[in-house]
Amino acid sequence: MSGTEKDVETITALERQRFDAVVAGDFDAFAAVAHPELMYTHSNGVTDTLESYMRKCRDGFYVYHQIDHPITKIVITGDVALVLGEMNADLTSGGTRKQLKNASLAVWVRAGDSWQLIAYQPTPRP
Repeated sequence: MSGTEKDVETITALERQRFDAVVAGDFDAFAAVAHPELMYTHSNGVTDTLESYMRKCRDGFYVYHQIDHPITKIVITGDVALVLGEMNADLTSGGTRKQLKNASLAVWVRAGDSWQLIAYQPTPRP
């Protein structure tokens, strides 16, 4: 298996891990794969830092009930991985239950021997 194939496998597993973590309410597991400078933009246009996103999750502002995240394509160039896919979710946001159907872009950066999520951008699908 080449380095790129191994990296694609790793990124795929990390994507699954981060979504499983927020659904399970294991925010420490999410934070463990996130870059300290994370920019997490929501489908409503609000951007959180790692700190503000974790605070909202821990305080129950975001409660994820279910997330389906099919990956369409992963492109790795140097120490950056771009993950194009979907984020279909059943969640409660600010006390309101919502169903999301988004196209999404996640950006991972290699930090030493590991990969960290540095940016995320979902966009509502028509």
